[in-house]
Amino acid sequence: RNANKIVLYEDAAKKQLQEFVSALRGCEIMILACSSLGSILDDTDSVLLHHLLIPGQGLPDVSPILEQFRDAFDWVEANSTGRIIPHEGVDTEYDAACKEIEEVESNLKKHLKEQRKLLSNTSIAFVTVGKDTYLLEVPESLRGSIPKDYELRSSKKGFFRYWTPYIKKMVAQLSQAESEKESRLKNILQSLIGRFCEHHTKWRQLVSTVAELDVLTSLVIASDYYEGPTCRPTISIESNPNEVPHLTAKSLGHPILGNDLSKGTFVPNDINIGGSDYATFILLTGPNMGGKSTLLRQICLAVILAQIGSDVPAEHFELSLVDQIFVRMGAKDHIMAGQSTFLTELAETASMLASATRNSLVALDELGRGTSTSDGQAIAESVLEHFVRKVQCRGMFSTHYHRLSIDYRHDPKVSLCHMACQVGKGDGGVEEVTFLYRLTPGACPKSYGVNVAKLAGIPDSVLLKAAAKSREFEAVYGRRREASTNCTIAWEEEVVRFMQDLAGVVAETSSQAMVSNKSITSLCELQHKARMVSNKSI
Repeated sequence: RNANKIVLYEDAAKKQLQEFVSALRGCEIMILACSSLGSILDDTDSVLLHHLLIPGQGLPDVSPILEQFRDAFDWVEANSTGRIIPHEGVDTEYDAACKEIEEVESNLKKHLKEQRKLLSNTSIAFVTVGKDTYLLEVPESLRGSIPKDYELRSSKKGFFRYWTPYIKKMVAQLSQAESEKESRLKNILQSLIGRFCEHHTKWRQLVSTVAELDVLTSLVIASDYYEGPTCRPTISIESNPNEVPHLTAKSLGHPILGNDLSKGTFVPNDINIGGSDYATFILLTGPNMGGKSTLLRQICLAVILAQIGSDVPAEHFELSLVDQIFVRMGAKDHIMAGQSTFLTELAETASMLASATRNSLVALDELGRGTSTSDGQAIAESVLEHFVRKVQCRGMFSTHYHRLSIDYRHDPKVSLCHMACQVGKGDGGVEEVTFLYRLTPGACPKSYGVNVAKLAGIPDSVLLKAAAKSREFEAVYGRRREASTNCTIAWEEEVVRFMQDLAGVVAETSSQAMVSNKSITSLCELQHKARMVSNKSI
C-alpha cells in the first residue's frame, strides 16, 4: 500500500546519472552564455567584465574538460536509458573486457566451423537453452559420430545438444569477461563523477563567475523597469569619527511600484537625513493610508540597491555606508511559542536596540500600537529617545501618537514631517481626505482614521457616531494640550528671566575685589528661584 513511497535502487542510480548529465549540460550552457556575452567586450572598458568574460582569467577554461566528457559517452542515450555505455578509450578495464568477449565469440565461431567440418554437416549450429549458451545442436543421425569427450547437455526430438571441452572452457571465459564488463559498467558512473570532481575548483569558479554576471545582468534589467530618472549612487565612508552619517535623495521613486501597480503616477520624494545640515531622525506623521509605510520601505530598498551596486530610481542619491538595516513593521504573532503580537513587536524592537550602531538605518512603523495609548506612547517615545541620543543613527519613525510631535518640535536631531493630504467637508461631518503622498515638513494634526473606515465600507450610522466621538475626544485633548503648552511657555519664560538675573549677578560679582553682602543675598535668591523653576519642570 506504500509502494508509491518506495525508491528502487535502479531508480536511484538512474536519477543520479540524470543529475550528472544535467550538471554537464548546465556547465556547457554556462560556457556558451559567457561566450555569447564576450562580443560586448569590444564596446566596453569595464575591467570587471573583461576579467569575467575572458577565458583563463575570471572565466575558467573548462571547454577541453567538457569535450572529454562529451567524447566519453552518449549523453542523450545515458539520460534516457539510465545507463552509461562508455566510448572506446574511456575505461581501459572496460575496453579489455569487451576485447576479450569479442575474442571468445570469434574463437567459438571458428570452433563451430571446425565441428561442422569434423562431423561433415553444415546444419550444426549453436543454440541457447535456459542458462546454457553455445550448445552445439547436432542431428540425431550423427549421434554415433560424436566423440566420447563431448558432454550431453539436453536434447529434443531429432537433435542432441553438446558442449565440447573447448566450448565449456570458452563459455567460462566468456562469463568471466561479461562479469568484468558489467562490473565496470556499474562503476563507470562513479568513475566519471570522480573525474569530474577532480576539477571542482574550476567548476566553482565557473559558477561564481556566471552568478556574478547574472547579478550584473539582473541589475541592468531591473534598472530598465524603473519609472522616472535613475542615477548611480554616491557612497561615502566617513574618515572623521565625529562626522554625522547622512542620506540624501532627490526625487526618490520606488524600485518596484510603478504606474501600473499603484493605479496612478507614483509620487517621488526628496529625502534628507543626517549630515551637518539635517536631523538624523524623521518623525513621520500623516493620515492612515497616506503612504508612510511605503516611504519607509522605499528608502530601505534604495539603500540596499545602492550598496549592491545598482542604479537607484532617483535624480540624485548619496549616503554614508550603512552597516545594517533594522525594520519593525507590520503585525504578527508567534502563537506556537506563546508570544502575542505586542510581545513579538517589542522583541524585535529589543533586538534593534541591542544591535544598532551609529552607521545603521532604523525604520520603525507605528511602534506601541498593540497596547494602551499611554503605555504605547511611552514606549514609542523612550525607544525614539534611545536611538536619537544613545545610538545616534539615521532613522525614520512613523507614528499616530501626535504627542511625540509636540515633545520633539524643538529638537534639532528630529525632523517633523508628514505625508501631505487635502481635507474637505463630507456628509454628516465625516471628512473627505485626498492623499497627496508628498513628504512635507511639519507634523500632521490628525490621522483621519474615520475616512479609512468609510473607504472600508463601515455603515454610515457607525461613521457618523465615530466622527462625533472623534470631535469630542479632540476637543478634550485640545484643551489639555493648550493648557500644557501654556505651562510650558510660562516655564520657558521663567528660565529666560532666571538666566538674565544670573548673568547680571555674575557680571556684578566679577567687577568686585571681594564679594559683597548684596551679591551673596542675590545668589541666595537665585538659588531659591532655580529650585522653584526645576520643580515646575518636573
